Amino acid sequence: MRKQFVATIERLMSQDDRIVVLLGDIGVFGFRNVFQEYPSRIFNIGICEQAMTGLAAGLAKEGLIPVIHSIAPFVVERCLEQIKIDLGYQRAGVKIVSVGASYDYAALGPTHHCPGDIMALSTVPGMEIVVPGSADEFDRLFDSTRDNGQSTYFRLSETANSHGYPVEFGRACVVRQGRAATVLTVGPMLTEVLAAVEGLDVSVLYYTSLCPFDRETLSSTCLNGKLLVVEPFYEGSLSFEIQKALEGRLSRVVSVGVPRRFIRNYGKAREHDVACGLTSSSIRARLESLINE
Repeated sequence: MRKQFVATIERLMSQDDRIVVLLGDIGVFGFRNVFQEYPSRIFNIGICEQAMTGLAAGLAKEGLIPVIHSIAPFVVERCLEQIKIDLGYQRAGVKIVSVGASYDYAALGPTHHCPGDIMALSTVPGMEIVVPGSADEFDRLFDSTRDNGQSTYFRLSETANSHGYPVEFGRACVVRQGRAATVLTVGPMLTEVLAAVEGLDVSVLYYTSLCPFDRETLSSTCLNGKLLVVEPFYEGSLSFEIQKALEGRLSRVVSVGVPRRFIRNYGKAREHDVACGLTSSSIRARLESLINE
């Protein structure tokens, strides 16, 4: 996805001279061609992510389209106050593109983990949150939101689904329909989920836009109230939107996500997936338990 991010920005900068890129000392080599082609429209601000966010807000208020980029814990958690006040309260249309969440940089430990980014940003009114599951989905979603005047967070992953879907901003994809239960999954977890539900009579909803959240599709699909939510971030992060979508009906919601505790072990991201239960076998076991209740 990071390669697609660079390619998308290069393409759009050639079409729209309002786009300005600010880097937090991350991705500088990847954007080397942009530095050569558009030296007055890309800047490495360095390890000053809070200042970078404030600068981006000012550029947005002047009519530009700033794109800021760094690792998720630095561009989200470190900058939450600036995102809330400079972007949210000021209604500044800044595009935030992160890498590294939730534990893509597993070997670097909890300083570089960020499973809480979705929960944190969902507290900022008006913030759009996008979690693509493939490179072409990022390209489609970024292009469709770049000029909407809103601040949008794009959560890039080191892993991707086996293929992309024709996703639309603000809409869920109904991948398959069934009667026993519904599985709601997000971004790069879709391939794992499809392996988990093989042979089961269940619906699968695929979300790449979390804010705004497509409550209507969830409400019309999850008719029997049995819902398994597979979240590649802190479990329960989507609870508010799900509760609103299913409000007024009897429901049983089970969340499979990153446990709300520090991951103190070091290793590879896949090893953390296994420990957190974010594998097809673990997901299937939770789903079968829900169906049989």
